[in-house]
Amino acid sequence: MNASDQPTRFEPPESDAGAPFWAATRDRRFVLPWCLACSGPHWFPRDFCPHCLGSNLVWREASGQARVYAASVMPKPANPAMAGREPYTVALVDLAEGVRIMTNIVDVDPDDVAIGQPVTITWEPLSDGRHLPLFSLSATDPGG
Repeated sequence: MNASDQPTRFEPPESDAGAPFWAATRDRRFVLPWCLACSGPHWFPRDFCPHCLGSNLVWREASGQARVYAASVMPKPANPAMAGREPYTVALVDLAEGVRIMTNIVDVDPDDVAIGQPVTITWEPLSDGRHLPLFSLSATDPGG
C-alpha cells in the first residue's frame, strides 16, 4: 500500500453489534437501534438496551436532523489520520429521535459552530464502501 492508498481520516472499526449500522451506511441510510421493550432508540450499538436491558432490538431509519449540544475546535489532529483536516469541529449532537452522538461538523468554519444550531446529516465515503455520517449546518429545525 502506498501513501496515496492510505485512508484520509480515521476509519471506525466495525463490531458485530454495529454491523447493521455500517451496512446501512453503504447506501447512505442513517439507522439507529431501537428497543422493542421500552420503545426507545439508543446509541451506540450494543446487544442490549442500556435503558431497560432488553435484548429485542431492531434498526430503524432516523431523520438525520439534529441540534448541536456541545462543540470543540481541534486545532491539531487528535489522531494522525486526521492530519491535514485541522482545524476541525468535534461535536455532540442531539438527534431529533432523542439520542446524542459524537460527530464532526463539516462544511463550515469551525468558529461559526454554536450550541443549539440545527444540523443535518451528510456523508463522507470511507475506503471500504461504508460512509461516515457527519453533520453540516442546516436551516431545518429538528424540533427542539
